[in-house]
Amino acid sequence: MLSRCSPVGSWSPPKPPCNDDENGRVLSPALDIGCDWGFLEGLQVCPGAPKPMTEFLQQLLNGVLLGAIYALIALGYTMVYGVLRFINFAHSDVFMLGAFVAWYSVEKLGLPTQSIVGGLAALMLSMSVCAVLGVVIEKLAYKPLRQRSTLTVLITAIGVSLLIQNVAQNSRLGFGPNPKAFPALFPSSQLHFGSLTVSTHQLVVLVVALSLLGVLYWIVNHTRIGTAMRALSFNATAASLVGINNDRIISFTFGLGSALAGAGGVLYAMNYPSIDPLMGTLPGLKAFVAAVLGGIGNLPGAALGGLVIGLVETFVSGTRLSTFRDAIAFGILIAILLFRPAGLLGKLKVEKV
Repeated sequence: MLSRCSPVGSWSPPKPPCNDDENGRVLSPALDIGCDWGFLEGLQVCPGAPKPMTEFLQQLLNGVLLGAIYALIALGYTMVYGVLRFINFAHSDVFMLGAFVAWYSVEKLGLPTQSIVGGLAALMLSMSVCAVLGVVIEKLAYKPLRQRSTLTVLITAIGVSLLIQNVAQNSRLGFGPNPKAFPALFPSSQLHFGSLTVSTHQLVVLVVALSLLGVLYWIVNHTRIGTAMRALSFNATAASLVGINNDRIISFTFGLGSALAGAGGVLYAMNYPSIDPLMGTLPGLKAFVAAVLGGIGNLPGAALGGLVIGLVETFVSGTRLSTFRDAIAFGILIAILLFRPAGLLGKLKVEKV
């Protein structure tokens, strides 16, 4: 009986070169490339691929969790931009301080570890401290510059970021330059859903992130202060004319965004349990990319952008391009600015000059 790959000189008509492997699977040049670079190994379509379909689902879960953390940080960027039209680059350092407040609450204040009550207490304390810090930063650094140029405010934001980082690295005034092990705030165990393994820490990240996103949606869309935030974002002058206290709304926006960043810092440290004063730099930049990707100033866009960046980074990390995962994130920023500057959910606005 003749095989599909007939030897040269047989009576059968000529056929295209056969790419069957030893198991009878037909490969193609495109599939070969996907296997060579590691993109398809998790789908069991590559010869000798050691990764089962379960790894694809595991990576999908990891990407969603990382994207949820990026979304929390990106929402702070996009809320501040919505009301003041500038990027608060000190936001990433508030994220870092959130993780350190939780660490301090356990190591110095004695909150219990691997406890639901202790974990929630540390999370709420981090959010509260970061909210207050966000309001203080706005009052001291940004409020005096509201009538100045955007460039002036941007330079000030970078200066505030560097100030926080250097104070945090000081052993006398801050936490010191050395990395610190982050404690297990919540009970830790492994749950098995078939061949998929999920840790309780991952479930905590998912539940907390979704809960905070839901609370933010309710505040912005179903409360008076949320209505005032949207009015201020649309037209600050008109908002003040109808009796809205712009100063109070701006301070509330900074506090709310900083609280989300603090929560993001705690959730990030739970999954990557080593913290240092510079830990917020890269996640903060990626969250900024997420905000731009979704549409800066658009809250659903920031959440969507965070999810996309988290998924892309996670899946790229599982391939032979893993060393380029950060470069790919910033490549997305360049691409979105070139081809869709308003972002995925944003709309271009024509400004009269």
